Amino acid sequence: MKDPSIRRSVALFRAFMGEQTDPDRCYTLLAHDAADQLERQMTLSDRLVVDVGGGPGHFTEEFRRRGAQSYLFEPDLRELSARGTVPAGSVVADGYLLPLADGVADVCFSSNVLEHVADPQTFLSELIRVTRPGGLIYVSFTNWLSPWGGHEWAPWHYLGADRARARYLRRTGRPAKHALGENLFAIHIGPTLRQVRAREDVSLVTARSRYWPFLARAVTRVPGLREIATWNLLLILRRRTETAAEMDSPLRATRG
Repeated sequence: MKDPSIRRSVALFRAFMGEQTDPDRCYTLLAHDAADQLERQMTLSDRLVVDVGGGPGHFTEEFRRRGAQSYLFEPDLRELSARGTVPAGSVVADGYLLPLADGVADVCFSSNVLEHVADPQTFLSELIRVTRPGGLIYVSFTNWLSPWGGHEWAPWHYLGADRARARYLRRTGRPAKHALGENLFAIHIGPTLRQVRAREDVSLVTARSRYWPFLARAVTRVPGLREIATWNLLLILRRRTETAAEMDSPLRATRG
């Protein structure tokens, strides 16, 4: 499907609305869409793709279907085995400390994980560390002030997390999966973009709304509005071959 387009956005939104009842359909479609976005920047065939926090493996499977050598790193064994079996080529590992050497991945991929880590900048640094110079880092997240920021108890998070969780319990009879400050954190677009742009080890390829059918990049440029209207921020970064500090180093002239 053309990206961005109304048809694509409607299809993804419908799949998202059925995520609780038909997660396979939702995440299979989302994985296909994410792989399409990556392939606009780099072919996946014969690439090494690291999927960090990919749950039961929908994204990893899609990358392999396109010819990539892909491995899944997921810290939660329950998420990893949510479809009944643990996917082949998966590792129970924390995204803060991946069991990988520096610069091994052509692509480091993380979909909707950043809002679930207490220290997103350290998490992002680890994704960058394992990516080779010239490689890509794909990161998407649902920001806190998005209508979906509270996840299963959205949009009532606008009235406060405690109130929203209490409402969810009353309506469903079960406690919410996510708790603010435990496994869900209030992450915002403006500070994230400033932190990414200040880094010397990556360049920003794109910053856009992941799901919008039009003006997907423009909406992320408007302070205030972007915190609500972006819905889900997609960042594609490229690992720099040299940092500014390395280029200015007097040792640079003697290399090689």
